[in-house]
Amino acid sequence: MNNENKKSLYMKTKHIVYILLIIGIIALIGYRIMDNREIANSSKNTGGPSIKTVTGLVVKPEKFTDNLSLSGTLEANEQVDIRSEITGVVEAINFEEGTRVSRGQVLLRVNDSELRAQLSRVTTAQQLASENERRAKLLLEKQAISQEEYDIASADFKSSKAQSQLISAQLKKATIRAPFSGTIGLRNISEGTYVTPATPIATLVNLDKLKITFSIPEKYANRMKVNNELSFTVSGGKDTLSAKIYAVEPMIDLSTRTLKVRAIADNPERTLYPGMFANVNLPLETVADAIMVPTEALIPIQNGKVIFVLKDGKAVQVEVETGARTDKDARVLSGLKVGDTILTTGVMALKDGSPVNVKLENLDKTTRTK
Repeated sequence: MNNENKKSLYMKTKHIVYILLIIGIIALIGYRIMDNREIANSSKNTGGPSIKTVTGLVVKPEKFTDNLSLSGTLEANEQVDIRSEITGVVEAINFEEGTRVSRGQVLLRVNDSELRAQLSRVTTAQQLASENERRAKLLLEKQAISQEEYDIASADFKSSKAQSQLISAQLKKATIRAPFSGTIGLRNISEGTYVTPATPIATLVNLDKLKITFSIPEKYANRMKVNNELSFTVSGGKDTLSAKIYAVEPMIDLSTRTLKVRAIADNPERTLYPGMFANVNLPLETVADAIMVPTEALIPIQNGKVIFVLKDGKAVQVEVETGARTDKDARVLSGLKVGDTILTTGVMALKDGSPVNVKLENLDKTTRTK
């Protein structure tokens, strides 16, 4: 095919495309004209604009609980690392790993033979000093010695007595006892181990109760009260457990702008462990007569939200103030009152003052919980 034939075919195709476009535009204009005529005829027959059918519901007061979902950490009610206060060789271990121990129970003993020998020596010295002090007192009464000589004898006696008390106290530390009842963990030493105050022996944990520590945004700080109850769940657990706030930090964390709160929960079965992650559900407020509306009924505007209310057969826009939300509903703080009929579906196509037919929804509402 030569260049002239190609050019001729191109021009024919171009003309056909133009013709099709013109036909399409004419058809669209004709369709719009016919549609407007039908709307006009419908308006004439009904005496006004077309009436749309929408769904709605009558506003009723409901009980609503505003909850705050937070993340927390479980901590032991009491926890301590068992260590020896003196240096020495472990002579006996009197506990089994992972078992319950009672307050005051002997956990282990450090060899104290050297301390006992020292105590024997200072006890003898104390007895001698005591006798010297007694004799010096008698001589002082007879004015056979000076007051200074008596004071020296008395000081020697007091010094030897203090030395004896010091070694006796160290001897008591050779026997390590449980400071409180709880479960003792895995031990890090064996019999014959040379321990110092820096040597970790085992961890003792009280699991009867557990603390839950979490932080809340500062805007909720004034709502935190001691003895307020909360619920929580843990990873892998199906049950919802309860706890009670017992302490609140007296200041806001400047780096996170949060307030640290601590609650305590019973753990009678000891199925919870320190370090677990907790999903905390903290009730902030319970309202007995809250007004709740479906979120799809709310229409966002530049400075807030509006909702359509049925008045005299027409859809009337009402500006509302909203508060907390649930998955499906939002609480209206102002703008609506009990008994109003709000429009819930088809609202995006409505205009203020549009006539509507309303099909009321039959909702069986129960207590709302955020």
